[in-house]
Amino acid sequence: MNESPGYVILNVEGRQIQLPVVVGTEGEKAIDIANLRRQTGYVTLDPSFMNTAACYSQITFVDGEKGILRYRGIPIEELVKKAMFVEVAYLLVHGELPTEDERQKFSELLNVNSMLHEDMRHFFDHFPAGAHPMHILSTMINALAAFYPNVDLKSMADDIDVSTARLISIVRTMAAFAYKKSIGEPVVYPRHDLSYCANFLNMMFDSPVRPYQIHPEAVRILNILFILHADHEQNCSTTTVRTVGSAQVNLYATISAGISALSGPLHGGANQEVIEMLKMIQADGNVRKFIDMAKDRNNPFRLMGFGHRVYKTYDPRAAVIKKECHAYLEKTNYSDPLLDVARQVEEAALTDPYFIERNLYPNVDFYTGILYRALGIPENMFTVMFALARLPGWVAHWKEMIGTATKIVRPRQIYIGKTPSETADVMANRDLL
Repeated sequence: MNESPGYVILNVEGRQIQLPVVVGTEGEKAIDIANLRRQTGYVTLDPSFMNTAACYSQITFVDGEKGILRYRGIPIEELVKKAMFVEVAYLLVHGELPTEDERQKFSELLNVNSMLHEDMRHFFDHFPAGAHPMHILSTMINALAAFYPNVDLKSMADDIDVSTARLISIVRTMAAFAYKKSIGEPVVYPRHDLSYCANFLNMMFDSPVRPYQIHPEAVRILNILFILHADHEQNCSTTTVRTVGSAQVNLYATISAGISALSGPLHGGANQEVIEMLKMIQADGNVRKFIDMAKDRNNPFRLMGFGHRVYKTYDPRAAVIKKECHAYLEKTNYSDPLLDVARQVEEAALTDPYFIERNLYPNVDFYTGILYRALGIPENMFTVMFALARLPGWVAHWKEMIGTATKIVRPRQIYIGKTPSETADVMANRDLL
């Protein structure tokens, strides 16, 4: 954090108070209002926290106006080219990329901790057929606290690597088991000789009657997808993790809450919504019709995969994944008619003044769904894939939050309900019990 450039003066009921200005290492400025209520009796009102910084953080930097995303100071474009997902997970949690020795030790911990407690495996038999894998995953992670030592501040300080590796690795196994359960196939156990992403693909698609052939290009593209989604600053699910964790809830329950937040269609479910939209446009055959519908304020239709709460220019993750999507489909000779529809939609939107003036560019969700389809991932698993990728970021934020003197999160509100004078008659006419 840079040295404060001074104060801002706030006039409240004829009285002036000084509020310090805080400046981040990337030049972001904020007004520190921590003492506002104590000094004035006032609070701030900021629905959806659109203008509120809830914490200091050293993990991820996002500049929506310039289209910048960095993990621990490293541009996302460089990490995609030069790092594996396991290394990025280590970076987020520890603050530095691992040395070769640290990487090998962390990979070994991931392998050792990849097995699910055998008693927990039977839980999958009791979920109803057709249960969404995201709901299964959230429930199973919450149950981990009953089978493994509670993860709190002390355990994180004593053995951060084991605690982190167990969660990151075992959640991957749970996700694959949930998928196998949903299609009625026997589960596939993790293998010690496979990398993180290769192991997941094998657990997902290997079968006694059709052995799965692991393609290096599929492993590479899954690594990229996971890296791009590993963290994204104070989004809805990460804020949920910090909020729940501030009550000193164990890490498993905290992550379960984050997964529940991620499951919504406006957050983690956005790439599935994109695929459903592209299918609808493909069935109709008229791209321009849907572009016009999206521009009509009286029409409830929305062009999914365009625009972002933070980015006001092209999403840097979308720029990476668009290029990788085209390259992967070409290398694997995979033909997807939805990609042609996606290209037409993007071209139409990027040349339309309505979208240009409003900075509505394709975001990362626009192409990830097509890539997941090409990898064989079913649509009801898209949000689960997001959760697997985001887990290191959640753990990093939980660790950062719980390692400071953070108080339990407790926002204020502005009450606009009834007053005693409005309810006096109701209570006066009510008989005593």
